[in-house]
Amino acid sequence: MKKIVLASSSAYRKMQLQTLGFSFECQSPDIDESPQPGENASALANRLAAAKARAVTAPCATGAWIIGADQTVAFGEQILGKPGNYANAVHQLQLLRGQTVTFHSALALLDRCSGTLQQAVIDTVVTYRPLNDAQIHAYLEREKPFDCAGSFKSEALGIAILESVRSDDPTALIGLPLIALTRMLAGAGFDVLQP
Repeated sequence: MKKIVLASSSAYRKMQLQTLGFSFECQSPDIDESPQPGENASALANRLAAAKARAVTAPCATGAWIIGADQTVAFGEQILGKPGNYANAVHQLQLLRGQTVTFHSALALLDRCSGTLQQAVIDTVVTYRPLNDAQIHAYLEREKPFDCAGSFKSEALGIAILESVRSDDPTALIGLPLIALTRMLAGAGFDVLQP
């Protein structure tokens, strides 16, 4: 089997990929994640996922599949990032309370030897509950989701601050769309269900 490399430093993506039960290694890609002029949230995520996959080095002798992923949050025309700290997370949740946003979770699978690149962007539409300030502070003090776009973790207590989630792939919201990934891997010749 070819080597599989996750081009990410995200602990969340690593945990997600581990659920599929195959061996892989992680390498942290070093790329500029700044949006290009006029680039929307979906295009940004798609470009960055591919750039991360291409930035990782892996030997071609044995073959390697490189998995790149990125996620952006679109609130109207605005692209929201990770809050980074408590104050920014408070501001972000105050802005988003009662609002609907779209998470664009991009995935790229690069065959290092052939150069073949498969890509997909999975959209998840999220509506936040109309939280009051006390609820926002209580949530942030317990969860501390400062490294998560949208200031919440859907796989944990963050689900309590949401009104609804709509997606074809529920794993996409965490950051790595596993339904799309297993489909891509199967298309490349690796069935994760094969004994």
